[in-house]
Amino acid sequence: MISRTKMNLDRSAITAAFDKAGISGITDISPLGDGEYNAVYSVDADRHYVIKAAPPEEVAVLTYEKNMMQTEIYWYDLIRRNTDIRVPQVYFSDFSKETIKTDYFIMEKLEGIQRSELKADKSEINKSTAQMLSKIHKIKGDGFGYVQNGLYENWYEALSSMISNLVSDAKRAGKKSLRGERLLDYAGKYKDILMNVPSCMVNYDLWDPNVICSEKENGDISYAWIDPERSFWGDKIFDFICIGNPADSLENKKEDIDFYNGFSDSPVSINRETVIRYAFAQGLISLVMEVEKYYRYTPRHFGWWRNVVSSNIMYKKCFEVLKNG
Repeated sequence: MISRTKMNLDRSAITAAFDKAGISGITDISPLGDGEYNAVYSVDADRHYVIKAAPPEEVAVLTYEKNMMQTEIYWYDLIRRNTDIRVPQVYFSDFSKETIKTDYFIMEKLEGIQRSELKADKSEINKSTAQMLSKIHKIKGDGFGYVQNGLYENWYEALSSMISNLVSDAKRAGKKSLRGERLLDYAGKYKDILMNVPSCMVNYDLWDPNVICSEKENGDISYAWIDPERSFWGDKIFDFICIGNPADSLENKKEDIDFYNGFSDSPVSINRETVIRYAFAQGLISLVMEVEKYYRYTPRHFGWWRNVVSSNIMYKKCFEVLKNG
């Protein structure tokens, strides 16, 4: 996907990065993946590698995206140490900006296909996703919010900060997000509910391209995760946005919640409180999509109009709940 934040790396830059990591004998380099933020390349040498480079410093990014590459390594390590979910091994990282003028790291390339390409039954795929989410939700946090932006004492303060930062990001781009300001007002209205949410690891970005799947000889499917950099400490309800259709209401995800509850030590109920919390999950992703298009695309890009349509749909769902809640 074309994006203004993606840095182009030539062969000499990639070779220099691998030389610094002590890896030689590169035989092939090719662009990799559907990502729209970082530059990602597949590199063959003594084994299959991936090099991932952040946007250059001079490129404007959203507040929560600053220093996000360093945070990605933090989340990989946390997942690896606390769950059996497979994530790629990071072999080398460099944040000095000496060899390449941005942050980058070199990691294992996971072989497989995206979750959307699986031929398995959709319910079984969603069941496996719910199981993996239940595992990261057992990782409890001492604060709330994005690690790279500083943590807060409760979810209300963290979520309000996330929304405020995105509204400010829109202003930096010369735009005004009236719906973002409305969402912030609703956070104040539902402060009592948001204040009582416990903290756990939340991925909030478990879309199909970020789940790498491979089928074993016995027919079982092995799942692995990539790109957890948008994770935060917060409300686990937000992760249900990534199971099934994100525009569906929480009530329409009863099967997925039943799957989740079969694995979780902290089951989720569908009630007024969780429905409101899920509405904020839809609202926040709508605001992200609304604002990020100013930083990544122009109206000539597919991504611009995809974000417009998707955010409009989910904003509508969100505000219907928060207005009547």
